[in-house]
Amino acid sequence: MQTRNAPEAATLIGSGKVEELKASVQSGSIDVVIFDQDLSPTQQRNLEKTLATKVIDRTQLILDIFASRARTREGRLQVELAQLNYMLPRLAGRGVEMTRQGGGIGTRGPGETQLETDRRRIAKRIKTVELELEGVRAGRALHRRRRTAVPLATLALAGYTNAGKSTLFNRLTQAGVLADSKMFATLDPTVRPLILPSRRRVLVSDTVGFIRNLPTTLVKAFRATLEEVNEAALVLHVVDASSPAAAEHTAHVLKVLAEIGAGQVPQILVLNKMDRLPPDEADAGTLARRLMGEAGGHKELRSAPVSALTGTGMDALLAAIDDVLPLDPVVHTTLELDAGDGQTLALLHEFGRVVSTRYEENRVVVEAEVPESLERRLRAR
Repeated sequence: MQTRNAPEAATLIGSGKVEELKASVQSGSIDVVIFDQDLSPTQQRNLEKTLATKVIDRTQLILDIFASRARTREGRLQVELAQLNYMLPRLAGRGVEMTRQGGGIGTRGPGETQLETDRRRIAKRIKTVELELEGVRAGRALHRRRRTAVPLATLALAGYTNAGKSTLFNRLTQAGVLADSKMFATLDPTVRPLILPSRRRVLVSDTVGFIRNLPTTLVKAFRATLEEVNEAALVLHVVDASSPAAAEHTAHVLKVLAEIGAGQVPQILVLNKMDRLPPDEADAGTLARRLMGEAGGHKELRSAPVSALTGTGMDALLAAIDDVLPLDPVVHTTLELDAGDGQTLALLHEFGRVVSTRYEENRVVVEAEVPESLERRLRAR
């Protein structure tokens, strides 16, 4: 770490620190130097030249981690797009020996350089990936519309990376998703059903962990996950209660949720890994107030102490979800449908009570008692 009034334009850390770092690299036979800060292409090039070893910054490290975690087609395309956008300004020319003569009669000069060729190839690939992504997103949007046509509330697990979200997800739904103490072990969102004590059926969505100073090139890679959080009826904000930085992590997650427009979605503060705390620190109410106070939270959240690993506190968490999850009151409604709209009629019969059905030429007038959320979605069509 280094304290400076301003970053050095050429090397970020200044010539003296570069020489000190060079000595450390040579004495320790270091293969790679990682900066926990973004480097400009010029800084990275100058540092690699002086240190005579590979230099990567925070963004490149996170991109490499994402690339190894992505499983779905969309996840892989998102990571590739972020990598290409990161790489484009960092291309370096390879000298005159890598140029080629331009074609045609009477041409002069070295022609097109390898740098120009690489830039054109990457720009073309970026355009191709963006088009493929739009196709994938259209398909995902269709799946989401079909899913939201059924009146099931969605719970989204959100929290700092490695807070235990996937372990909690598996404990709630027996989903068997990968749960590992690694950053971004879950990159692609997973949705599974859950039956609450009140016999209400809901959907639970596992999401990628948040992280401080998320590189701008990766914001799009979070798009699928953020959509799940944004459209949730309730957010289970999972915090590693045993972490010394729990308050800082809580503050960061609250900030991200506010930035993506999910700040007003009801939340439950799930204090995970309580089994790691000593008994004198395991009071959930005191711990939750301290975390929210230090995190600068403006509202008091309902808390639920659990251990996703051992299963302690799961019954209380399910009861809290039942209490906090917005109720879906039954309303009396009259809908005018196309005679061939069998899908809507089936939904009305499955999730409501059809009072009367009247046919008028090519239309069907249905009087029914249905959940308010279903009535709202049907009228929006």
